[in-house]
Amino acid sequence: MDKFVIQGPAALEGSIRISGSKNASLPMYAAAILAREQPLVLDNIPRLRDVFTMLEVLGVLGVESNWTDEHTVSLDATGGIAETAPYELVRKMRASVNVLGPLLARLGQARVSLPGGCAIGTRPVDLHLKGLAALGAVIDVEHGYIVARADKLRGARINLLGANGPSRGATANVLMAAVLAEGVTVIEGAAREPETADLCNLLNAMGADIEGIGESTLTIHGVASLNGVEYPVMSDTIEAGTYIAAAGITRSKFVLENCPTAMMEPINSVFTRAGIRLQELDDGRLSVDGTDGLRPVEARTAPWPGFPTDMQAQLMAMCCLAPGISVFTESIYPDRFMHVPELVRLGALITRDTATAIVHGVAGLQGAHVMATDLRASAALVLAGLAAQGETQVLRVYHLDRGYEGMELKLQALGADVRRVSED
Repeated sequence: MDKFVIQGPAALEGSIRISGSKNASLPMYAAAILAREQPLVLDNIPRLRDVFTMLEVLGVLGVESNWTDEHTVSLDATGGIAETAPYELVRKMRASVNVLGPLLARLGQARVSLPGGCAIGTRPVDLHLKGLAALGAVIDVEHGYIVARADKLRGARINLLGANGPSRGATANVLMAAVLAEGVTVIEGAAREPETADLCNLLNAMGADIEGIGESTLTIHGVASLNGVEYPVMSDTIEAGTYIAAAGITRSKFVLENCPTAMMEPINSVFTRAGIRLQELDDGRLSVDGTDGLRPVEARTAPWPGFPTDMQAQLMAMCCLAPGISVFTESIYPDRFMHVPELVRLGALITRDTATAIVHGVAGLQGAHVMATDLRASAALVLAGLAAQGETQVLRVYHLDRGYEGMELKLQALGADVRRVSED
């Protein structure tokens, strides 16, 4: 396993390019299953561990993948498609379950292992199964596999609002089944994130008929077939937000290129309140200026258009150096605070009360050995290491490789002293 060795504090400057969105692209790979006649070509693809895992899953199902350049992949599902996505692959990443809806729509049957992935709380697939059952699928769980069958999928009115709000994964799965269902499907309580809208736009480009994109109610008019197209995946809002936090915690100024600024208002509004100056430039560039110093904030995670749970850990790391008291409430995954004790090891002053964490800003952080526990917690620890005095070692950075393309290389390009080395 690898670790990051960081010598801090860092002063960052220059520019880096934001990669394509992990969360937007993962269900898009599954959408390739729906294109019978020609390949689906996706541009602006990030080269991430999760991406390669998803391509492995598709390969087992019979979808051929071919990288035509560094960030463009062609997905060819014009041959025979298998119905089983095995445990050995699906257990690595819960987004693999998104092949369930497309397989059911194309084959009338699917056998998909119950998913795995990083543990940040209970995230069942009940809403996925509820939605597909409403379309006419008969679903059983047998020996750890979801087994779904349907002679014909038919449109229905489906409510996907769960206890923690809309489910992006369930919305994607049901969407990709409904586009080929007979009649009209209305999804209420649909996820509204830009990543879901990007999937809808891709499906429409392939020949689907989806209305209400970006709203909580989606109307899908079923069509007979979909075609492969070439489509550019949106850039990653969470990666961009992470580097904004890097500017804040190091009191630096630099430029983000290929930045999805128009889709980041819930993120950018919180950073602006925290003292970060953001200025849109030309050609998708964003100037990020943290040199004025930080202010404490209150942040509550919520589904779009609220502050995303995937940014909570990174914002908290930044606010460890904001004078005063910052308050974080995690309304989506109440247990998503595994980064807190590791930040405390670096000198942060944080107390937790169930789903709320209270951060008392400190004058500085000190380097230490810390353990990465999940993707976004890992990013938070790297940010803290950039600001800490002395050497910080972040262990188990394979979590980072699931969602950040070449993070150490981008930080090096900004002037940080970050090295990836093998753990002893």
